[in-house]
Amino acid sequence: MAARIALIRHGETEWSAAGRHTSITDIDLTAHGERQAAALPATLEAVGISPVTVFCSPRRRSRRTAELAQLTVTETVDDLAEWNYGELEGENSDAVRERLPHWSVFTDGAPGGESPERVGARAVRVLQLAERELVKGDVVLVGHGHFSRVLAARWAGLPVSAGSLLLIDPGSVSVLGYYHRDRAIAQLNVPSGLHGNG
Repeated sequence: MAARIALIRHGETEWSAAGRHTSITDIDLTAHGERQAAALPATLEAVGISPVTVFCSPRRRSRRTAELAQLTVTETVDDLAEWNYGELEGENSDAVRERLPHWSVFTDGAPGGESPERVGARAVRVLQLAERELVKGDVVLVGHGHFSRVLAARWAGLPVSAGSLLLIDPGSVSVLGYYHRDRAIAQLNVPSGLHGNG
């Protein structure tokens, strides 16, 4: 089987469990999130991923997830950080939608934060970096929810807005691969075996 790219979303945090937008705020995993992360090696094995290269977001929650998942980080990559939510940092998604009923970060971006175009460009850079490493074997990207959804969409040749249709929960694994020669999403949102909020 050809080498593939695995997307790991960090384990649960207090803010992810509460539906609060978390980008630059550097918070730790909850106890449940730590258990999710520790269960990831079995999940990677179950989906047939043998990590050779591991790129990780600089945020503490991602680094801790990689550590608990027994992954040796090749490089910390700033471009793997979560979407910068600007003025929406720390706000609950439902509360934002009460004020802005038709708002979606995937189409409207974040006021005072990043636009979909900027996040899409970051995703393309990360995917190019990962794809170059596939000649060595499977690549793991340890990151975040919204940004991982953009990575999956852009890998499949879809616009950033399509990320709104892809769900990626804390502590889950998604696999990007190929169907013949075409890029494809092979598996999406495979849980670590420990279900929970966030």
